[in-house]
Amino acid sequence: MHNPIATNNVPGRSPACSPIAKALIARAMEHVANDNSDIAVPKPANDQMLRAALRHFATHGLGAAREARQQAEQAFFAGDRQAYDWWLGITRTLDRRLAAEAEQLTPDFA
Repeated sequence: MHNPIATNNVPGRSPACSPIAKALIARAMEHVANDNSDIAVPKPANDQMLRAALRHFATHGLGAAREARQQAEQAFFAGDRQAYDWWLGITRTLDRRLAAEAEQLTPDFA
């Protein structure tokens, strides 16, 4: 006797691969919100930068990106290009939009 419900247990056939599941996934993807969609995707942060950003986040919580931006601005006005780039990188890792705003507010060093 054939049980129609047991067809989900067929080897090589996953319910996630069914046409209905694929359609639902595609439809859900149309409604995904990305708050960084208007900013070009930068090159990925290196491991050192990512670790530093995570440590900074652990210390400062949800305000970590704003704190990093303040550090970048302080370095900028002190004329410390290396520190500015570092803190802007941490800001970018935590919040690309905030980093993009910081880059627009300050002129280039060059």
